[in-house]
Amino acid sequence: MRRRMRSALLWPVLVLGPAAVLLTPLAWADTSPGAPQAPPAAPVPPVARAWPVGVRPPVLRGWEPPVTVYGPGHRGVDLGAPAGAPVRAIAPGRVLFAGRVAGRGVVSVELRGTDLRTTYEPVRASVRKGEEVGAGAVVGVVEPGGSHCGTRTCVHWGLLRGDAYVNPLSVLPPWLLNRGPSRLLPVAP
Repeated sequence: MRRRMRSALLWPVLVLGPAAVLLTPLAWADTSPGAPQAPPAAPVPPVARAWPVGVRPPVLRGWEPPVTVYGPGHRGVDLGAPAGAPVRAIAPGRVLFAGRVAGRGVVSVELRGTDLRTTYEPVRASVRKGEEVGAGAVVGVVEPGGSHCGTRTCVHWGLLRGDAYVNPLSVLPPWLLNRGPSRLLPVAP
């Protein structure tokens, strides 16, 4: 009787043990190892001297960073602007690209003294590649069609550091974000 009980207990261990050892690497192989942790990025300097359109345009859709490099997200912000409105460089720099991509006008400017470049679309460019622009200089006008804002006309404003997209609003200093005036409080006696 004891012998039967031992063999009844030993049998699953002998059969399932090697199976578990053999199948465990397969289970691990199906899960991708986590990407190596990138060192924390340096903060984006508030280098902007002007909004791309208007004085304080409405943000129709904000920054939604993707979870993975190729994942869904919104790699910029959409700023409400009427067709024909001037589009301005947010800071001094050099035009890297001015032309059409997938039927839309695009302007890209490398910001002077930084590792940042900004993009604007849909824009009918009034600048050429290699041209130096100052902060607030007009780089084009908002095109009437080709907007991804649905029925509204907008400018998609993007910001890149190397190959990584960054929130474009992060380059705006507080006084451009219009977070309200400073208020002095009474001094307590």
